[in-house]
Amino acid sequence: MASIKWGNQTAMTEFILLGFGNLKKLQTILFLLFLMIYIATIAGNILIIVLVVADVHLHTPMYFFLENLSCLEICYSSTILPRMLASFLTGDKTISVSSCILQHYLFAFLAGAECCLLSVMSYDRYVAICKPLHYVTLMNIRFCMHLAVGSRMCGFLVSTITTLSMLQLSFCGPQEIDHFLCDLPPVIKLSCSDIHLVKLIAFIFSFLFTIPPFLLTAASYISIITTILRIPLTTGRQKTFSTCSSHLIVVTVFYGTLIFVYMLPKSSALRDLSKVSSVFYTVLTPMINPLIYGLRNTNVKDALRNSVGKCMSYARI
Repeated sequence: MASIKWGNQTAMTEFILLGFGNLKKLQTILFLLFLMIYIATIAGNILIIVLVVADVHLHTPMYFFLENLSCLEICYSSTILPRMLASFLTGDKTISVSSCILQHYLFAFLAGAECCLLSVMSYDRYVAICKPLHYVTLMNIRFCMHLAVGSRMCGFLVSTITTLSMLQLSFCGPQEIDHFLCDLPPVIKLSCSDIHLVKLIAFIFSFLFTIPPFLLTAASYISIITTILRIPLTTGRQKTFSTCSSHLIVVTVFYGTLIFVYMLPKSSALRDLSKVSSVFYTVLTPMINPLIYGLRNTNVKDALRNSVGKCMSYARI
């Protein structure tokens, strides 16, 4: 273990990300599984971005936010999965302290931005379905840009403050992080500094970026579903209800696992369960979101069908 001297302490310059080291016999299977998930995540989100940019019919607030979500998901997955896949493939679980802090910064920024953006997307659907006459006025391009930028600014705020608080800590052993990424809660456990302030900061931001966005998202979709139920029974009503229900299930899993990991009291009995829960909001959600929000949508499927048709026409020329 490389180390440097800080006063009378020996400070670490490397951590060991244990990841799923307790499943040694399944390392190859896990590598293939997470590789397929990563490829599907990148391909699905790039497809959504290309379709939204290329098809003029998708130049609306709903698809503008979906495009922003896909951009976040690509960066989000690329912050976590390549490092995890390399660890599975080479067996090297070490990561420098500076790389660990950088990974936390990017992860916190993207996760915070996504928490805000999902609630923005639910508000957009609420206005479109519950207040259709005011939709064009309320969700104008200027306001949509402000919401998208605001989501990123919120992510920047939480990542900057939590990372600065992490930089104030000294690490002098042990060096093993019982996680597959450099998240704040497992990292601060290794510190030999006073961590009470850092834990308080982490709790405050965990609360602000999970509970209020989840309540806003849930309230929006409940209002949407209530409005849909008042509409006379039609195929469109059933389809819209199914879509909104899918959205609500996905965001509930996303926010629910975040709340479980960051808000509930920590115990050794819940440690492995907490790590598994982290897989949902770091790995599975970025893969599922393009399918739930985009590829099940009729307009997106039509845009995909038209794009494939154009590509085939060009290929025949």
